[in-house]
This record gives sequence, structure tokens and C-alpha cells, in this order.
Amino acid sequence: MSDTRGSMTEPDIATARKVVIAAFLGWTLDAFDFFILIFTFGAVAKTFHVGITAVTVAITLTLAMRPVGALLFGRLADRYGRRPMLMVNIVAFSLFELATGFAPSLIAFMILRALYGIAMGGEWGIGSSLTMESIPARWRGWVSGLLQSGYPAGYFLATVLFGFAFPYVGWRGMFIIGAFPALLVLYIRSSVPESPVWREMARQPRVPVSTVLRKHLGLTVYAVILMMAFNFFSHGSQDLYPSAFLGKQHHFSHATITTIALIYNLGAMIGGIAFGLLSQKIGRRLTIGIAAGLAIPLIPLWAFSMTPVMLGLGAFLMQICVQGAWGVIPVHLNELSPKEIRATFPGFVYQLGNFLASYNATLQASFAASHGHNYGLAMAWVIGIVAVVIVVLMLFGPESKDVSMAHS
Repeated sequence: MSDTRGSMTEPDIATARKVVIAAFLGWTLDAFDFFILIFTFGAVAKTFHVGITAVTVAITLTLAMRPVGALLFGRLADRYGRRPMLMVNIVAFSLFELATGFAPSLIAFMILRALYGIAMGGEWGIGSSLTMESIPARWRGWVSGLLQSGYPAGYFLATVLFGFAFPYVGWRGMFIIGAFPALLVLYIRSSVPESPVWREMARQPRVPVSTVLRKHLGLTVYAVILMMAFNFFSHGSQDLYPSAFLGKQHHFSHATITTIALIYNLGAMIGGIAFGLLSQKIGRRLTIGIAAGLAIPLIPLWAFSMTPVMLGLGAFLMQICVQGAWGVIPVHLNELSPKEIRATFPGFVYQLGNFLASYNATLQASFAASHGHNYGLAMAWVIGIVAVVIVVLMLFGPESKDVSMAHS
């Protein structure tokens, strides 16, 4: 680190690229494993002789346990380093994904998804802190968008797997294939160095996390509320969309659902990178507010269209906005984070927000069941409300664009 703005010397650029690649792939493959479930609700329900709403509890458990993983793995990463804990994290979620494919009962399935949630909860915070501490400040906007686009990229890969492999391997085979991300550890071990900021902090006296959180209590509460809204924004627009909305409500074919899902995940990747870049020019809060605001007039096209073409267009545009707002979150939370707990704070507030929003899938499914199985109406209400909430939070929230990672 050559100055207080966090810029890097030129010889470090090649290393920074490797860190970005590793973090992007880590979040992509983590999301890939998570989204396998949303394509297999019906098949899992049939295997265990229950309704789809019962299986959606697995998503609630996964999301609810992610704060535990964020706190556990984040504290370990602040103490022992980002790199080793990232490797442990990836192996853990891959193994639980593999075990899910062999679940003998619904109870075992639920337990394994909860354990997977703990492992999944740690990856985002560690990967984003390792990246933001290792790259030039001028990269932060577009790299933030790139990292967050790993989430729809994982969704995209799960869609491809569902489209081509599900008829042959079934839901169990899809979860078994989901164990392959463990191989990423080999690349991290051979090519990715430890965060230079962490190496510097490791030589300094440690401050208890409780002390840091008490000192920044207002920021912590604000960030948790923000991430609760953001998780309703993403999961509310995605989790029930392919299987329940396109499949159960509109009765589209396997091929049509796959095509629409690929289209809207392409939009999500475009949105994440584009709005991440924009945030480097106009600021984090304004960019997030614009993306969330643009989602509101798209709701009728996205949720109430009737043809595959119009629904595909609505989903494409909606995910540009949803993941456009999300594309700024990795850099925004890392810039706001107290440096002493940067591997803990972003991931913990993110996943605690996830916990508070973890009932989303079951909430939407129950609402739809009581309104003639109208999943579009359930999704429209959620997205309309949280989009407004996010815009309001951006009007009053803090901004720390380009803050030094070493001295924040």
C-alpha cells in the first residue's frame, strides 16, 4: 500500500487480478450450490411426499444460519487470515452440498441445508474483504460489481445444470455435482496471497469485536436493516420465480423456464457490473438509490405479464436493477466497515439481514396460496415495498467512497 487512498504499486496488479478471480469464483460457486435447490423444490417435495411450501423451509433454514457462519468464519479470518479461512469455507459448503444429495429423509435434508447455510454464510464476507484489501482503490467500483455478479453467475450455472442434467441425474445428482467447487481451493492455495492489510493488522493489538460493534452501534443497526431490505429485494425477486411463478402459476415447459432464467441472470450480471462502475463515478448511495428506484415501474411488466416473451423481458430488466443495486454492496459495506473487523462486519451484517429476511420464500408461498396461487402478486408486493425502503435508506445513509482500507 503506497498511500492513504489505498492505491497499489504496479507489480501488485497481477496478484490483485488473481485475488479478484478467486473471490469471484468463490461467490459464483457458492451461489451455484444455493440455487440448485430452487429448481428442485417440486422433485424434493415429491421424494419426501410433502408440499412445495414445506420444502421452502429449507431455504429459510439456509438463510437463517448464514449469520452464524458469517460471525464464526469472519472472526477466524480476522484472527488467522482471509486466505486460509476462505479455503476452509469453500471445502465446508461443498461437502454439505454433496451430503445433501444423499439425504435419506426430509429431516436430514433440512439439517444438511442448515449446516450448508453456516458454511455459505462465511464465504461472502471473507472473499470481499480479501479482495477490497488487495486491489487498487480505483478498481473498487467495477470489482464490487464483478464480485456481486458472481451471484447471478452461480444462478446461471445452476440454470444450465437444471436445463441439461436434471432429466438425467435428478435432484440428488444435481446436489452431488454441486460438490465440485471444492476444487477451487487448489487455485487459491497455489495463486492467492494473504491480504496485505491483514498482515499489517496482525502485528497490532487485537480489539474485541464487541468493543468495536459498541463503538459503531448506529452503523451496525443501519447496515443490518439495509441488508434485510436488500435480501428481500434479491430473494423476493428470485427464489420462487422459476419453479413456482413460471412453472406452477404459468405452467411453462422445462425449456421455457430454463430460457427465461438464463435471460434474467444475464441481465443480473450486466446490472451488477454496470452499476458497480457507475458507483465509482457518482458515489455508492446515489447509484444504489437509482437502481432500486428504477425497479418500481418495472413491476407490472415483470410480475403481471402473461407471455414468455414479455415475462422474459420484465425479468431481464428487473434483475438489471436488483443486481445493479447489489453490485455496489461489496465495496459499500467494506468501505463502511471498521478495519479491525473487516472480515467479520460486512459478512455478519449481510447475513444477519439475510436472517431477518429468511422467511421470504415461505411468506411469499403462503401469501400466494391464500390468493389463488398468484405468485406474481406476492412477489410484486415484496419488491414494491423493499425498493421504496432501500431508496429511503440511501437518502439518509453514510458514504465512505474510496476510504483507505488500511486506515478506516
